[in-house]
Amino acid sequence: QVQLVESGGGLVQAGGSLRLSCAASGRPLSMLHMNWFRQAPGQERELLAAISSSLNTYYRDSVKGRFTISRDNAKNTVYLQMNSLKPEDTAVYYCAAGVGPNVYKYWGQGTQVTVSS
Repeated sequence: QVQLVESGGGLVQAGGSLRLSCAASGRPLSMLHMNWFRQAPGQERELLAAISSSLNTYYRDSVKGRFTISRDNAKNTVYLQMNSLKPEDTAVYYCAAGVGPNVYKYWGQGTQVTVSS
């Protein structure tokens, strides 16, 4: 079993930055494919970014060039650096993990990000 705990959300003005963290326990992070999702009110949850154990990355078009996913296996933590934030980035952000791409077996509780205009 893998437990995921997100942190780093909050309120920020448009154009600002936040760094989200996802701390994993129960299994070495190096064994996991890690993902960041978000869900805005009334909308479906969407995949933003993913990083494999071999450091291959994927980004949704709407966040390319603004968001960066990274991992620190020694700290068992995955990060999402978010720059140039926009009001439409307001959502609950979730970390998800699996043993491969497109596998989202484990989820964190989410962290709220609010971007004011």
